[in-house]
Order: sequence, then C-alpha cells, then structure tokens
Amino acid sequence: MTDYSEFKLPATVVPSHYDLLIHSDLKALRFSGVVTTTLKVTDPKGISELTFNAGPKMKFGKAIVTCEQLKTETKQSIDQVSTDSKKERATVKLATPLPSGAEAKLTVAFESEIDDSMMGYYYATSEHEGKKIISALTQFEPTSQRRAFPGWDEPALKVTVSFKMIHRKENVALANMPVEKETDVAHDDIEKLLRVSEFGVQAPYHSQYTSSKPALKTEGKTEIKSTADEASNNWVLTEYGITPKLSTYLIAWAEGPFSKLSSSIKSPHSGREIGINVYATEDFIKQAQYTVEVTKKVLPVYEQVFDIEYPLPKLDTLVAADFDAGAMENWGLITGRTSVYLYDPEKSGLKGQKQTAAVQSHEVAHQWFGNRTTMKFWDCLWLNEAFATLMGEVVILDRCFPEWESASEFIHSHLQLALDLDSKRSSHPIEVPLSTETGDLESAINQIFDAISYSKGASVLRMLSQMVGEDVFLKGVSLYLKKHAYGNAQTEDLWEGISKSSGQDINKIMHKWILQQGFPVLSIQEGTNSIKVTQNRFLSTGDVKPEEDETLWYIPLALKTVGNNGAEVDQSAVLAEKREIELPIKDVKNSIWKLNADTTGVYRVAYSPEHLAKLGKEAANKSGVFSLEDRIGLVSDAFVLAEAGYGKTSGGLDLLKGFNLGDDRYLVNAAAASHLASITSVWWEQPQELQDALDAFRADMFGPTVKKLGFDFPKTDSPDMVQLRAEVIRAAAAASDEYTLSEIKRRFAPLMEKGDDSLIPADIMRTVFSQAVKHGGEKEFETVLAVYRKPETPDHQQAALLGMSQTRDPKLLDRYIKWAFESSEVKLQNFMYPVAGLSMNPLSRRRLFEEMTTRYEEILKRFEGNFSLGRIFQYSLSGFTTKKDLEAVEAFFKDKDTGKYSSSLKQGLDSVRANTAWLERDAADVEAWLKANNYLK
Repeated sequence: MTDYSEFKLPATVVPSHYDLLIHSDLKALRFSGVVTTTLKVTDPKGISELTFNAGPKMKFGKAIVTCEQLKTETKQSIDQVSTDSKKERATVKLATPLPSGAEAKLTVAFESEIDDSMMGYYYATSEHEGKKIISALTQFEPTSQRRAFPGWDEPALKVTVSFKMIHRKENVALANMPVEKETDVAHDDIEKLLRVSEFGVQAPYHSQYTSSKPALKTEGKTEIKSTADEASNNWVLTEYGITPKLSTYLIAWAEGPFSKLSSSIKSPHSGREIGINVYATEDFIKQAQYTVEVTKKVLPVYEQVFDIEYPLPKLDTLVAADFDAGAMENWGLITGRTSVYLYDPEKSGLKGQKQTAAVQSHEVAHQWFGNRTTMKFWDCLWLNEAFATLMGEVVILDRCFPEWESASEFIHSHLQLALDLDSKRSSHPIEVPLSTETGDLESAINQIFDAISYSKGASVLRMLSQMVGEDVFLKGVSLYLKKHAYGNAQTEDLWEGISKSSGQDINKIMHKWILQQGFPVLSIQEGTNSIKVTQNRFLSTGDVKPEEDETLWYIPLALKTVGNNGAEVDQSAVLAEKREIELPIKDVKNSIWKLNADTTGVYRVAYSPEHLAKLGKEAANKSGVFSLEDRIGLVSDAFVLAEAGYGKTSGGLDLLKGFNLGDDRYLVNAAAASHLASITSVWWEQPQELQDALDAFRADMFGPTVKKLGFDFPKTDSPDMVQLRAEVIRAAAAASDEYTLSEIKRRFAPLMEKGDDSLIPADIMRTVFSQAVKHGGEKEFETVLAVYRKPETPDHQQAALLGMSQTRDPKLLDRYIKWAFESSEVKLQNFMYPVAGLSMNPLSRRRLFEEMTTRYEEILKRFEGNFSLGRIFQYSLSGFTTKKDLEAVEAFFKDKDTGKYSSSLKQGLDSVRANTAWLERDAADVEAWLKANNYLK
C-alpha cells in the first residue's frame, strides 16, 4: 500500500462532529460561518497545535479551543489562524497542550466568496423570461469541502453534522437532512449569531459585506448589488436534523429561489415513509417530474436487493444550472446538471430518458455504496464508483426497466470504454496508487475519476457476478455493506463478504484484476480435437515488452460450442493464472465454437482469419445461436485487435460485410458504426478518393436500413427500434448517404424558414443539426445558433453546440471557435461540447490544438481543479495520426507543469501512437480491401 501520510493531515486528532452555521448572501456573493468541531486527541504525546484543511480563498477570525479535561485554561483563545494556501491547510497553535485521550472542541470563524468555480460553495446562474436567476450549491467531492468550511477533509474521518443556515427569506435552503426549525432573523442579529462565546470570535469581514461592501463583478457575466439597503427582517435561520456519520465530501447544502416537486415511498424494509423531492429553479422545474418518478421506482428496489433500509427521512435531488460533472451523490441531497435531470416527454428523446434514469439510479446506489459504506481513501475510489455503475446502470435498471436491455448495453457503453482506456500504457490499476510525484495529491485524486474506476471496475464485478451467480454475488455485497455500515472499507473487505456467500477464495480470483494494470488477449492455436489458449497482455499499440507481460490473470473462458441441439456453454473452463491451457473440442476445423460466451469476460480473443469468418457467418444468421452480446463482442474484438496488429483490418471489414446481411439489433449496428467511424477518423488525411470509398462502404452498410425504417418514430416502437433507427440515420448521414442527407435537409428546412422543428424527432436532433450545418452555410449555422440561444430543453442546447462545430465553412469555423472560447454565452460547464465537436471535425482538428496552445494559460486558470481540465487537452490532440504531430505535441508540453492533467495527456499521446501505428500497418490492407470489394478503382 502506498503511504500517503505526507499528504494527509497529521494523525493527532480524530473529529467526530461538526456544529456548522453558514450565513449565505447571494446578492453579495459571499458567505461566512462558524464551525465547532468535536475532537479526540489520539497522539500518545498530546498535542500543542491543530492542523486542518482550509481552502486557499478562506479567511479566518479568531479561534477557540475548549477542553474540559484541562485543570486550567479550559478555554483558549487563538488570535491568529495561520494558513498554507498551497497545501490547503490551516493551523492553530495552543498555549496549553492537550493531553492524549482528551476530548476538545475547536471553534473557528471564517469567510470567503461564493465564486463560479463549480467547486466548494459556488453560484450558478440561469435566465427565465429575461430575469437573471442566481442560486448556490456545494460540490465537495473529492477535496473541496475545505473551500466551504475548515475541517478534516478525508473520507476516513467520518463525522456527524449539525447544520444551520442564515439565508434570505425569499430563497429555499437545502441540506442533507430535513428542516427542523425556521426562525426569522433581523439583519442586526446576524452578527450576534456569528459571534462565538465571550471571546467575540467572528468572521473577519462579515460586517463589511453585509453593510457596505461594494458590488462584486463576476467576470463580466453578472453584477450583484450590495446588500446595504436590505430590509432588516429579510433573513431566516433554518436548522436541520443531525446527519448520520458521513465523510466530509458528502456534506451538502444549497440556497436559491427553488421550486419543488414532491412525492414519497414506503420503505419495503420498515414501512417508514421516505420523502422524495426534486428542486429546481422556475425555468427548469416543469421538466423535472421524470426524476421524481425514477427515484420512486429505484429506491425501494435497492432496499430489497441489499436487504438494507435507506436510513434518511428524505432523498432530495437538486437540478443545478451550473455543474462540472454529471451528478453528485451527497447523502440525502443529490445534485446534478440540467442535461442529466431534465426530461420533457414531448421534446426529449429516448436517449435522454435513459440517461436520466441511469444517472439517478447510479446516484441512488451511492446512498449505500459510498455514503453508508465509504472507501478508506481515494485509491479505493472504485469501491464507490464501480458498484454504483454496475448496480445503478445494469442490475437495478434491468429490474425497473427490463425493456431497455441494460445488461446488453453495458458491453457497448462500459466494457468497450474500459478496454479502450486499459489498452494504453498510460492506464492504471483499478485500485490505483495515487501519484504524489508533483506533490499535489488533490490533482492526482481528480484524475482517477475515469473509465478505469467506473467502467473497468464495474466490468470485473460483472464478470465475478457471472462466475459465482448474481444471487450469490448480491448476498456477498449485502454482507459487506452490513458489516461496514457507517464506516470505511477497502477492497479486501468486499472480497471477504463475497467469499462468505460463495464459499470461494474471491481474493485469489480477483486480486490481479484489481491490483494490476491492463487485461489479457487470448490467442488460439487450433489442433485436431482441441485448442490451445494462451494469454498475454494487450496493448493498443501492439508492442508489448516482456517486462509488461508478466501478469497472469484468472480468466473464466466461458467456452460456447454449437451442436445439433443448439449452443452449450462450459463455465468450468478457467485459465487460472497460467500462460496457456488446452481445451478439448471435437473436430475443431469443422466446429463452431467461441470463447467468452455472452461477452462477460474482461479480455479480448484473437481467432484465426478463417475461424473469425466462420463465426461471422454464424453471427449473421438470424436463427443462429449467438446472442446479442456475442455479436457485439465479436465485432469489437475483430476491429480492436486489427488496430493493434493482431489481425488485419480487412478481416474486420469482412466480418461487418457479413453482418450487413441484416442484423436488426441496435447494439450490433452501434458497435459496427463506432468501429467504422474509427477507421474514417484515423484515415482523415488519406487521399480523398480513399476516404470517399470508406464512406461508400459505410453508406451501403446503413443506408438501406434507413430507407427501410424511415425517419418517423411511432410511439408503438420498442426502445431497441427507436435506438436502431437513430443509430443508422446517424451512421448513414456521417457517410454522406444521399437519401439520408436529402431527408435531413427536408426536415431541417421548416426550422430554418419559420422556426418549426416538428419534423425533427428528438432522437435524431443532434444528427440533423450537425449534418445541416456541415452541408449548409451561414443560414443553417444561424438557425442552429438561434436554437442554442433559446433552447426548449438542455438536449437542444447540446445538439446546437455540437452541430455548429461541424461547419466546413472556414469563416464560420473561425467565428465558432472565437465564440466558443470567448463568449460568455458558452458556460464553463458546457465548454466540453465545442471541444469535443471540433475534435471530431477534420477541418478543425489542427485549429483546435493551435487554439489550445495559444490559450494554454487561460485554460489552466479557467478550469483549475475541475474534472474537465484533462479531457480538454486530451480531446485537442488524440485525433492526430502522424509521428510529426506526436513530436509537435510532445515538444509543446515538454516544459509545462502537467501535474494537474498528466493522466489525460498521457492517454491522448498513447492514442496518437496507436493511431499512427495502425495507419502505417494497415493503410495498404484497407486500400486493397476497398478495391477488391469495388469501392475503389
């Protein structure tokens, strides 16, 4: 285990309770407060100082330390709280030391600004009917609690919290627990509430900003008036119930002019009524009802599956106008962005509906995984996120919305994402040793919120669940949660629970999957009546070194064989930490067999070209025995292995041509479309006639299905049909299929001419906007910009941002880039959409990187501490495909301090290396295949 003691707070005291009062002023955009922390001295020598976390903008008044066990000096007043902004710590020195085992209370007054950083306690803005709406909320995960109040900001230091807030009477104030009491407060009494005992400890600038502080200007976006003329009876003190023991990153509060949608459920576990509420400002509340319904649906199922009651009296969700990530699981007060939590049954599509349900189910899962039982430190983040991904987006959704086939979609949405990242040298183990090389542990923590912690972690848990059986797996999870209730845990604790339920040594099976980076590729050598299966480390660049190929995983092979009576799966076949194994199969050359049945294993399989063709033929047979999951896995393995040099890209193209006989399932088409788009993207600077030939093949793959299915979305369609239609339209349009583009043009015309979007179904809105702008001119661009400025839903705004980025007009491209980077119209939370869109547009890829390098310092400052910082740099370079580009990127970053985004930068560079190697290796192969199949002369 890595020793993080240098970066953690001194282990001299343990906090147990915070008594916290916050005065929030949304007109001055400042807050002040007083926190009393109950502590126990654990240092055997006693202590003469207390060190705790404090944000870099925080200012302090005096402090008091109370310890009744001292014979003298039971109360000590400390005039100065010293701070270290770089380490984000503060220290108070004690005149009289505290003895070991003593219980003490530290009271500190503090003050800071409410900024727009989307971290700590920050403000969010929106506009409704010409009126500016301002609200504020917290985002503490992973290490931003210290920005909102001083404390011990580490997950293992769990506390209970008593919380009070002074806020304006016209606003609603929210917190983890329900409101217990509200009291009107006169303006003149606020200072008294913020004073501490007879020492008069007070937030240092409180009297200034509540009476005479000048207006704050927020970077030209909003101007807030001074509060000098406020009525004396315009304030309320709201008090909340005491929380259960929780980690500090889960403490939450918010204030604003919120409206509410309310309901409740009865706990299946106890029969107790639990309040279900969703809050949003008036511009959003009408689209928040679906979030209420999802919460009501999934919460009781979690209680039943885990056999553990949700312990709080209510579960609120706040829809925030500005939010960095997707959502946050604060205990009892989930928060998230509008694009996740707003759904309009008439204007939003199935994709938006599924996203709302999946994200909310994920956050509700955290109420058990993460909130009730929390990882000991951030290197075990996967215990929170992997479980919430698997439970929230597969297990529970399959029970609540079986028509969505979430278990099958997991392969496309999570497993492939995990394998893609983990095939890079810049990946990391699931349980990740945090890099402390830069001396900035907080930045290292921020960078592990990625597809390894979420998607790979969930994928190996799904594999384990398949191995031991889902009921046994869930029973073990329940044992784990019960044993570590209101406490902290690590990976071994989880294995203990599942070992008890399964009777197997789970640590032996799983430890390398969790502690070692990467995953295997299985190579097959065919004999007469057997096959030899060999495991090796897989890298997307195809250049694994001997020292990188030492790990031998415990691999469930799940051999599926096809006989006269259908398919049989041998679940007992395991490659148990050995390099190779021989499996008996009669008449191998004339048999149909496949490893990794239903694609539950976290590995890839490399078949011979002949056997792959045989599997493709069987998979294309509509009455064949291969499952939907089998077919998705076959497509992905064939292409990814070709990219890495384990096969030829032509083999993958042959496989897809076979599927073109008519696979009518959404996920198979989505996998095919994704991999063909990858080829097109990597081949972006090849001769135009070759690019046109690739598009012609793609158009042949998807165009006929578009003509067959049409552009209308009847309400009687199954979810799979809705998604299939949307996918083939998107893929055919990207390939410039003539019929598809003409229909898009026809449907876009009424919007352009008279603002009528009735011919544009929600599920293809992004495709229509992008293709209309791509193949249009200024009028189409202006039409989509108008949608952005007055969106009917968040989906409309995102579709418009992405759509405008696809223009091929150089003048419009210049205008869009300048607008995206400089205009206050593009919110910080939405900046990723222009970046992603520009990275997908071949005409703007180089421009995007140039813009990033020119504005490097500005971007660092704007996104410091945000999750999106690394992705911005990664997206700006990962589409390159030449050694020259690679050298140019490396040269730019050579003298930069990349500590805050090093992981994403390395991943982007690895993508360039893989792209370059693939293109060099298979350019001639693809050209030959296109000629042989009459797409190229």
